[in-house]
Amino acid sequence: MLLEKKVAIITGGAKGMGRGMSTKFAEEGCSIAVADIALKEAQETIEIVKKKGQEGLACECDVTNLNQVKNTVEQVVNKFGKVDILINNAGGMAGTPPIEDIPEELWDKVINLNLKSDFLFCKFVVPLMKAQKYGKIINLSSIGAINPPAHAIAYNTAKAAIIGFTYDLAFALAPYNINVNAILPGPVQTSFYDNFIGSLPEEAKSQFFQGLGKKVPLQRVGTPEDIANAALFLASDQSSWITGITMLVAGGLPLSPNLTPPHRSEK
Repeated sequence: MLLEKKVAIITGGAKGMGRGMSTKFAEEGCSIAVADIALKEAQETIEIVKKKGQEGLACECDVTNLNQVKNTVEQVVNKFGKVDILINNAGGMAGTPPIEDIPEELWDKVINLNLKSDFLFCKFVVPLMKAQKYGKIINLSSIGAINPPAHAIAYNTAKAAIIGFTYDLAFALAPYNINVNAILPGPVQTSFYDNFIGSLPEEAKSQFFQGLGKKVPLQRVGTPEDIANAALFLASDQSSWITGITMLVAGGLPLSPNLTPPHRSEK
């Protein structure tokens, strides 16, 4: 097992990519703490973790609230005694109006959810990792940070900032044997898209994702397991000499699927 006897905090682990990573990590021997404002769904994730034979803890947490984040980390340490892996996965959009129509409150909400949350969890987890001279931090950015598929300036700005946050932290924590990397997912079939298609019937949703997949060079949208597999590599000791990278997990994006790749002529 790649993560045997390790302990991971996964923010936003109640569903989607977070649940996928929780499940995959549990299969590899990792105890899981899910930090999410949706407690019922977080508990459902932990039930899956337990069925995989691992210990789990569901923590109701507003990841933008300093006191709640501090309390969550304390709960994890009280139960498991340590934190080996931190997955800063919590995030989301809150509308995509043009910049001139964005209220200040909406801007702050999106920046806090996607960026401040990473800062808060690192603030309380990093000292633990420094003390044990070991740690893996994985920050979830987005392909929108480098190649926005649509105008969502608050979200894309926050995700771009995560890249700089990752680089700086990777440099600062390298002497403590702490690896810090970022994953940039492309389009992944999760409830993230409910803001756009949540009211559609299931058949229409399926058609939406099929159409979205045609824009991807590998001709499909991603799954939570695709992201979980990449995160597993970065969370395991197989990546012990990798820090400060941004890993695109996007089916070939931003390469264009409309260009015909060159083929070697056969003689």
